[in-house]
Amino acid sequence: MRKPILAIAVLFAVAVSLCVTQAVAHDDAVQPPKGFVALFNGENLEGWWGLSTEHYDKYRKLSAEDFEKRKKESRKDIQEHWSVENHELVNDGHGLYLTTNKFYGDFELLVDYNTVAKADSGIYLRGIPQVQIWDYTEEGGKWHIGADKGSGGLWNNPKDWAGKDPLVLADKPFGQWNSFRIKMIGDYVNVWLNGKHVVKDAKMSNYFERDKPMPADGPIQLQTHGGEIRWRNVFIREIGKEERDKYLAAVEAN
Repeated sequence: MRKPILAIAVLFAVAVSLCVTQAVAHDDAVQPPKGFVALFNGENLEGWWGLSTEHYDKYRKLSAEDFEKRKKESRKDIQEHWSVENHELVNDGHGLYLTTNKFYGDFELLVDYNTVAKADSGIYLRGIPQVQIWDYTEEGGKWHIGADKGSGGLWNNPKDWAGKDPLVLADKPFGQWNSFRIKMIGDYVNVWLNGKHVVKDAKMSNYFERDKPMPADGPIQLQTHGGEIRWRNVFIREIGKEERDKYLAAVEAN
């Protein structure tokens, strides 16, 4: 009787091994760098809800129960306009913006995007618009509002503020993936696009209340605006007090 039991045990071990191998292969597709966690699991829209450009008071002041109801209702729209293909988030250019359940204060965000001609998108930081994504070509039709300067700028900053326009044009041609690295500490933002430092130590304006600083925390939002956009490798690292204090002391001394 021991041989059948042994055979069953061997088969079980093989099955477990196969399952583990498949899980590891899937995890590798969304493996965050050291110190980062994945905001997008590569498989579904878990951890996200839907929000548009909206003053934070409208959702911060809701009761916990009403906030959850709102999130649940928003996900109906998200399911219509967002999908997952080949470990990529895909938006059809319409609908609510994909919004993290968790609110973030000081952080470093990594994200890749791939968009199409005449599309217009962005990344909201703490629920505030935005790190801009353009069709940077003349054919895109938005050179008159800054698209010729390329993506990565804090487009909703006032005209006389640093960071409104990127320091260099760093966009790749359509069909290729672009990579953002975005650091936000206090009100200050640094943006790297495809390895180029396009926004350096620029204060971000509070779009909703220009006379006030940025909110202390808020959601990360991936904007939708008129054309298909794909996202992948969405990773975040929360920045602690020691790193925050060191950076602010240095930048404010200059």
